[in-house]
Amino acid sequence: MKSTILEYGLVIFVVLALVHLSEYSLLSANISSEMYAGIVGLAFLVLGTFVGFKLRRERRAGQATAANGETAPPPQKSKDELGISNREYEVLEHIAKGYTNQEIADRLFISLPTVKTHTANLYAKLEVRRRTQAVSKAREIGIL
Repeated sequence: MKSTILEYGLVIFVVLALVHLSEYSLLSANISSEMYAGIVGLAFLVLGTFVGFKLRRERRAGQATAANGETAPPPQKSKDELGISNREYEVLEHIAKGYTNQEIADRLFISLPTVKTHTANLYAKLEVRRRTQAVSKAREIGIL
């Protein structure tokens, strides 16, 4: 990550240095300001395209590795070892899908206080404080 940041920082430095040098050539040559703006715009277009392709390639490489299962850690604990009931697990799945408590209650045909109770139990069993942390921890330990 640090090398990527340093690479992009260096590229931006070089581009800005070239822009600064081109300002001197603009003063010494008879180049219109519209042409100068077009050249600078084109340079940033090329730079942005290059950076975009590089970032997309890195993201795809990370996704391919995760899809192959090479970097995915094996499950550390099962839901039974954590003491998560089937209903709590269903609530956790709906939380991971981004549903609100009311939507979960409607989909599972349970009351809103029951959803809140299951959610509180999940927080305690997963040792977290928020919904996002619960989903993240469940994925981390391999139960989601």
